[in-house]
Amino acid sequence: MLATLLLQTAVVATDSSATAAAATAAAQPDSISVIDLILKGGWIMIPIFALSLVSFYIIIERYITIRKAAALPDGFMNQIRNLMVKGDLQGAKMLSAQTASPLARMIEKGIRRIGQPLKDIETSVENVGKVEIARLEKNISILGIIAGIAPMLGFVGTIVGVINIFYAIASTGDFGIAQISGGLYTKMVTSAAGLIVGMIAHIGYHWLSIMVERLVFRMENSAIEFMDILQDN
Repeated sequence: MLATLLLQTAVVATDSSATAAAATAAAQPDSISVIDLILKGGWIMIPIFALSLVSFYIIIERYITIRKAAALPDGFMNQIRNLMVKGDLQGAKMLSAQTASPLARMIEKGIRRIGQPLKDIETSVENVGKVEIARLEKNISILGIIAGIAPMLGFVGTIVGVINIFYAIASTGDFGIAQISGGLYTKMVTSAAGLIVGMIAHIGYHWLSIMVERLVFRMENSAIEFMDILQDN
């Protein structure tokens, strides 16, 4: 008798556990894929996606360009110094022309101006340096603009979505947590996407700016060294 009672109790407990598990599973919302969630963001996701493509393109393209510009053969300035001390200006000019670098183009310009007053040579070198820096900084400022615009677009998309939700509630008179939360969570996607794109552009802007600043510092030091070579000779 006791064994039968214990068996019935175990069966009841098992059925209760199964029922609770089924209820919990039914209460859990169906998962949604990232693609579906992005698509629910609406038309505002199109310009945000376009800004993300522009940001990635600029970051990758400028990174490659700046890295190539910073690649200077070891001992370049020492070779220039040795050639100029020997009086081989033609050799120094050819070495500069064959080196694909903003610094080499600055030095080549200075060598071509040898014979003119040092002030004029220095001015020519500085002008070439300004042009090269402008080339290195090309399109980097666009990242700064995207960093400000993308989050704004995201917020606009969310606000428009909220307006539509409350307009639908006002039109139908059907008000409830399900109606609000069901539409609001999809509209928040635009804010999240805008912030992510804005952060990527912001990081890329400052990262590339730091790379350019380091290269500019090297160029300035080399320009000073070149002018010292001219004054010593």
